[in-house]
Amino acid sequence: MTTFRKSTPLRRMLLLAIAPTATGCVLALAASQVALAAPAGTGSHPTKARHRISSPYGVRGTWQAGHHTGIDLAVRTGTKVRSVGSGTVVLARRSGAYGKAVTIRMKDGRYTLFGHLSRITVRPGQKVRARTHLGYSGATGRATGPHLHFEVRTTRYYGSDINPLPYLARHGIHLTPHTPRSRPHRTHGNHRLHRARGHHRPHRSHGHHRPHHRR
Repeated sequence: MTTFRKSTPLRRMLLLAIAPTATGCVLALAASQVALAAPAGTGSHPTKARHRISSPYGVRGTWQAGHHTGIDLAVRTGTKVRSVGSGTVVLARRSGAYGKAVTIRMKDGRYTLFGHLSRITVRPGQKVRARTHLGYSGATGRATGPHLHFEVRTTRYYGSDINPLPYLARHGIHLTPHTPRSRPHRTHGNHRLHRARGHHRPHRSHGHHRPHHRR
């Protein structure tokens, strides 16, 4: 025969005192797990060096997309270039108008691109994290001077670019969109001249002229 103990006033008081504490512990644990899953400010600047945005995103020009597909950071040749977050290197080689370039598939599915490098220090398939050294800035490809071209895409294809500044800001990276009052820095070469002289040929790359195909 099963017997049931009556709940005493003391036992009820103890249960009422313990319940809020236990609930608070569960909620705190859940909050910590969420924080671990999506920590804030985990991104990194693409370079530690002093820089300015010499050509902003979206400037109209003679690019095939009709606008500047990234931002240009005016830095000296040989400046260390770093990944802005975690991902996998999907391209690390000379790539048409972008010169020596690195493309990373980020964990969030976006693609970050670093162009006109003087040297590359990563390889395709390599896993990277925020601040991983990718290479050194330069002026390879169609560029009129040393700088870092940084681009964010929704796919690996040219023309799927998005504004890098809001993307970086969501990862805790804030770049000042300062541009000189003079006309934008023509970072990717004189496209009109190349086109007029017959050198505006397509590139199998993530370049300015044709989509970057998956490899």
